[in-house]
Amino acid sequence: MSLGNSLFHARKKRGLSQEDVAEKLGVSRQTISKWETDETLPDIRQSKKLAVLYHVTLDELVDFDIEVKEIQEVIQKTSEETQQKIDWTKMWAQKYPVLATYQQQVDTQPYTAKLTAMLSQLCLEYGYSDEDAFLVLKDILAQIWNTQIAIAKQR
Repeated sequence: MSLGNSLFHARKKRGLSQEDVAEKLGVSRQTISKWETDETLPDIRQSKKLAVLYHVTLDELVDFDIEVKEIQEVIQKTSEETQQKIDWTKMWAQKYPVLATYQQQVDTQPYTAKLTAMLSQLCLEYGYSDEDAFLVLKDILAQIWNTQIAIAKQR
């Protein structure tokens, strides 16, 4: 996404008009429009002011993705009680059908035993709670996956 597009979506997310932003920054509405259409770029001082105004970091503003931001906000606002009610496997199976079918195809017992041992080891060695150990193991698996993707892209 271009910086201009990021600026546009961040402004819209805050419910501000170009006029509102222009007034707060002491520039014209046309300047805001030019930034949002990538005709010109705000200088670093103006960019910092925009980030503050839009309640994001400068890095987030440069890489602003409205869909990612909305997902992050939903996750942060979802209570633990509500999360417990969601069948996450069913939800993710809509995107990844293998999650709905693997249990009929894969003997999970050997994997369950090994993963349970790894979780216990994380708890013992590092004093993690069961939940923290699970999250660490999940993150390790995600890192392995990302490494595999990076290797595949290099081929």
